[in-house]
Amino acid sequence: MKKPVTVTITGAAGNIGYALAFRIASGQMLGPDQPINLNLLEIPAALGAVQGVVMELNDCAFLTLNKVSASDDARIAFKDCEVAMLVGARPRGPGMERKDLLLENAKIFSAQGKALDAAASRDVRVLVVGNPANTNALIAQRNAPSLSPDRFTAMTRLDHNRALAQVSEKTGAPLAKIKKAVIWGNHSATQYPDLNHATVDGKPALAEVGESWFKQTFIPTVQQRGAAVIKARGSSSAASAASAAVDHMHDWVLGSRETDWVSMAVPSDGSYGIAEGVIYSYPVTCKGGRYAIVQGLEIDAFSREKMQLTHRELTEERDGVKDLI
Repeated sequence: MKKPVTVTITGAAGNIGYALAFRIASGQMLGPDQPINLNLLEIPAALGAVQGVVMELNDCAFLTLNKVSASDDARIAFKDCEVAMLVGARPRGPGMERKDLLLENAKIFSAQGKALDAAASRDVRVLVVGNPANTNALIAQRNAPSLSPDRFTAMTRLDHNRALAQVSEKTGAPLAKIKKAVIWGNHSATQYPDLNHATVDGKPALAEVGESWFKQTFIPTVQQRGAAVIKARGSSSAASAASAAVDHMHDWVLGSRETDWVSMAVPSDGSYGIAEGVIYSYPVTCKGGRYAIVQGLEIDAFSREKMQLTHRELTEERDGVKDLI
């Protein structure tokens, strides 16, 4: 019997957190032989709701769920945690500017960074899902100086999965045959979904889908997919976001497919001309519990412009919360 891994979910009574908790507890994220201690963090006003989630998790009788608890105290919820899924965030309200949203969430994620610094395992892996995810991850990272900066990541796996689905729909190819798609930059409408290095059943993806479809349909569809979901169902992506969070952490811990890449927003090390000091989405491979940015890719002028555009947005976001980092 393996030693249980402690996983913490913030915003666990929200739509994404709720969908995520059962996937993790059932073993889908870390494997069917890995016991889980699940800690759920919520704001005081949602403690009643999160206790209902605890009851449901217990009622599922998952063989991989060792124990589950809930708290409104971040230091208790992050105690010795080895995986932190930071889902809870302030949503944009009516009339709220992006800068206002950044500042409100900066307060939340600076406090959570401090709590992780004080209470979490030194080997904790942190995934920020709550938007604006890249900059929220940067804020948490900067407020946890005793933890290695590479422990903090943000989620662009949902965008990556959306990109794969669009190519599959266009070509009719099974998803397993589509490889090496890339999401560059920010989890926002400036992200750059890139097929220049992708393949469909071993053939260049751009040749299969056509450059016109790539530029005029694929890129804006992936960039605006979240808004399209909201328009269709009246609320933001929840189950698909939870599924992508499971994918992100599964691959980080257990490894990605050897012949493929995944997209993760990670601390920039200067690769591809992206300055250090932002959390930027790159193509990565995962092995042995670590990720590595894919190096040596040729970047054409169109791609370079798109990559720099999303980089500028990230630096503007960083500068907007500079007092909190």
